Amino acid sequence: MRAIILTLTLAGLLTGEIYAEDKKKPLPKPIRALLITGGCCHDYATQKDILKQGLERRINIKIDHAHSPDKSTKPPIAIYGNPDYGKGYDLIIHDECSAGISDPKVIAGVLAPHKKGIPGVNLHCAMHSYRFGNFRAPVKMTDDNAKWFEYIGLQSSGHGPKKPIDVTFENGVPFITEGLKNWTTQNEELYNNIQVFPNTKVIARGTQGNAKAVVAWANEYHGTRVFSTSLGHVNVTVADKRYLNFIARGILWATKNESWSIAEPENESFTLNAKPATASVKKKITR
Repeated sequence: MRAIILTLTLAGLLTGEIYAEDKKKPLPKPIRALLITGGCCHDYATQKDILKQGLERRINIKIDHAHSPDKSTKPPIAIYGNPDYGKGYDLIIHDECSAGISDPKVIAGVLAPHKKGIPGVNLHCAMHSYRFGNFRAPVKMTDDNAKWFEYIGLQSSGHGPKKPIDVTFENGVPFITEGLKNWTTQNEELYNNIQVFPNTKVIARGTQGNAKAVVAWANEYHGTRVFSTSLGHVNVTVADKRYLNFIARGILWATKNESWSIAEPENESFTLNAKPATASVKKKITR
């Protein structure tokens, strides 16, 4: 049996520096988040550490890992079969690539915390996870294989080549895009849009050659906020400060903490094939 790794880690001490400017005010309670990683086609061993350290440097958040080193489309992530895996968390970040996990009971368990009100943030291959049936054709919300797409707010079935994507932000959720500028990624995958559901709010669109698609959006799932972006295939994108700032804003929106400060590390660097390096002094992003 392949080993299942569930690593629980506490946030770094850098978080407190963001909020300790006024010593008379108590620090707000950090967002407790579970970051789920593992599965096919990506360097999750590196990306999970980049995301944890990069986000904990920017916002008041403590991230635990639920990680499987398995490289198949059916990674044995420890949350499977446990619908209460979200207990004690304020946010679940899905960054797994579990395209082969198709058991409706398992999928229902993955969705259970979100149905109970825990917000979600979904990155890249999470959009291509938990699919079964004819997922390449537009689903109806009443279809058995529509549950994950209903949660995400968009249906995608595949992607194009690994080439740069021109990202253009829209004003669907002003807080998330505030202060962000259009940018061009390095080699990335543009996920297609089979359909964007009516209540989904478009945040960004991507262009790759002649292909265009929505690449970031917001949704409400049974009254719970959900933020998603299909960007984030390669380590250099995940480590890009523009990407980390974007995800940080999405997290604060999803958890309804829009009034919180956001910091950006100065001279931040990551080793892209190992654990990221430490950052230097922070500066507050002006909003």
